[in-house]
Amino acid sequence: MKSWLVVAATAMAGWGLFSNAQAQTVPLFEGADLKLGESLIRSHNCAGCHGRHMNGPADDIYNPKGKINSPSALRGMVDMCANQLNLQLFPEEVTAVAAVLNRDFYRFTAKP
Repeated sequence: MKSWLVVAATAMAGWGLFSNAQAQTVPLFEGADLKLGESLIRSHNCAGCHGRHMNGPADDIYNPKGKINSPSALRGMVDMCANQLNLQLFPEEVTAVAAVLNRDFYRFTAKP
C-alpha cells in the first residue's frame, strides 16, 4: 500500500510540473482578475454585439489566425473596442477581459 502511495504522489508531482510548463502565464496577463473579466464580458453583452457584427456565431470574431497575433495586440483590440463603445473601463478591467479571451480563445503562452 505504501509503495502505491509513493508512485501516485510521484506521478501527481510530475504531472503538476508538466501542467505548469504547459500553462505558462503571459506576463501581460499575470495577476489579471479572470472572474472580473468574465463578469464584464457578460454585463456588456460582448457576445451579442460580436454576433451582430459577424452575422453569425459571436465566437467567429475570435480568430487566432487573424490580425490578433500577440497578447499586446489582443489587449489593444479590447481597449479599442471598449473606447469605441464608451464603456469607460479601467486599464485593469481591459486586461482582465483580454486575459479571459486569451484563456478561452487565443491561448498565447509565455516564451520559455
